[in-house]
Amino acid sequence: MISKNQIKLIRSLELKKNRRRENLFVAEGPKVVGDLLQAGYVPHSIFSTTERPDAQLITDEELHRISFLQHPQEVLALFEIPTANSQKLTAKSQQLTANSQKLSLALDGVQDPGNVGTIIRIADWFGIDTIYCSPDTADVYNPKVVQATMGSIAHVHIIYCDLLELFAQCQCPVYGTLLDGKNIYEQPLSADGIIVMGNEGNGISEAVRQHITHRLLIPNYHTGDHTAESLNVAIATAITCAEFKRRTAL
Repeated sequence: MISKNQIKLIRSLELKKNRRRENLFVAEGPKVVGDLLQAGYVPHSIFSTTERPDAQLITDEELHRISFLQHPQEVLALFEIPTANSQKLTAKSQQLTANSQKLSLALDGVQDPGNVGTIIRIADWFGIDTIYCSPDTADVYNPKVVQATMGSIAHVHIIYCDLLELFAQCQCPVYGTLLDGKNIYEQPLSADGIIVMGNEGNGISEAVRQHITHRLLIPNYHTGDHTAESLNVAIATAITCAEFKRRTAL
């Protein structure tokens, strides 16, 4: 049986301030929880409706009470936020970027948790292991972000930092998708650098635009009178990453 205090703790982790205070985040479902355990994330507590040696057995009704999902998936776990390694990870990843050895993503004010989680999953699919996030990007440990990653949060380094400082020190190409950019399918693309994706409503901020060295455009092929004003940022990320990887794999 799960206690009232445990329920209160779990539900409180919906808010960022409580996640930071407790240094804990919620993950749900066998796939997400399993990937985090395999990646070395430290579990605080695990609750499951089926017997497993590392979990506290609970009923389906109790799982529904603590879950953030409309359809709970058998297991819910609390993990420690890996703050102890964040500074080392930041230094390591920034050094890789400065040396122009890899392709990475930067999120400039992407605020929808579902978009952030999906972008993490997209990065994992395309072998991009580092994402830099501006401070106003949605918190990666938000339950909706964690769930949308479908376990990819365990495979991708997420670093919150001042993007302007990052771009000022890096010596690699900085790509950005902009309405005044040039057709991505006609531009040379490199196997290294940073791809910047902007806010859902406002796009890439003016300050960050000043650091973009290659302005790209995903062309619109609609020929009628009416068309969508823009692409969802996660979809745009998938298209952009796919073209970079397709090109560099040739």
